[in-house]
Amino acid sequence: MARLVWDKAGERFYETGVDRGVLYVNDTATYDKGIVWNGLINVSESPSGAEPTPLWADNIKYLTLMAAEEYGGKIEAYTYPDEFEPCIGGQEVAPGVVIGQQNRVPFGLSYRTKLGNDEKGEEYGYKLHLIYGCLASTSERSYATTNDSPEALTMSWDFKCTPVDVKGSKPTACLTIISTKVDAEKLKKLEDILYGTDAASKTGTPPRLPLPDEVAELLKADSFR
Repeated sequence: MARLVWDKAGERFYETGVDRGVLYVNDTATYDKGIVWNGLINVSESPSGAEPTPLWADNIKYLTLMAAEEYGGKIEAYTYPDEFEPCIGGQEVAPGVVIGQQNRVPFGLSYRTKLGNDEKGEEYGYKLHLIYGCLASTSERSYATTNDSPEALTMSWDFKCTPVDVKGSKPTACLTIISTKVDAEKLKKLEDILYGTDAASKTGTPPRLPLPDEVAELLKADSFR
């Protein structure tokens, strides 16, 4: 067995950036319509729970139980698509007139982060992040006067997720696909589903968010990291 070597050439990896944000409004129990999300600044994934609870018996630690994990996060952006309005409690009652405090529609989200290493930089690869069953909470907006140091208004929304079923595994709310570990042709087929294909072609299809079982079948994978 060879001796361990640290920081070999080509193995100094890092992850950066966020782009290709797509919103999938789940107003019909499916994610059949994808909408481009321009101006996406940041997506923070913040799982909670999964905390150990020790149980004691006979004067010893008898065993440790783990609480269920809840998935959520935060989206930050300069703007959002009109289709996101029902997801944050808005309803258009007349053209250009939106009221708030309405029922919130669940949504899904996909976005991409870049993978880099010391040889290829950010061209090394990327990760696709798929998130299901999101519900956005209320958020604060602060409007400030224009001055000699102008800044664009940023908006943010916290969200919590309800997991979807996965065959042979526990339900999940998130899925990550690593481009460097997936067959390129199969990955392209998945991206054609996520982003849609040319509507001018005979086989043009609208963008949608496939559920985990469909993704696993398409990529012939048993699990995702």
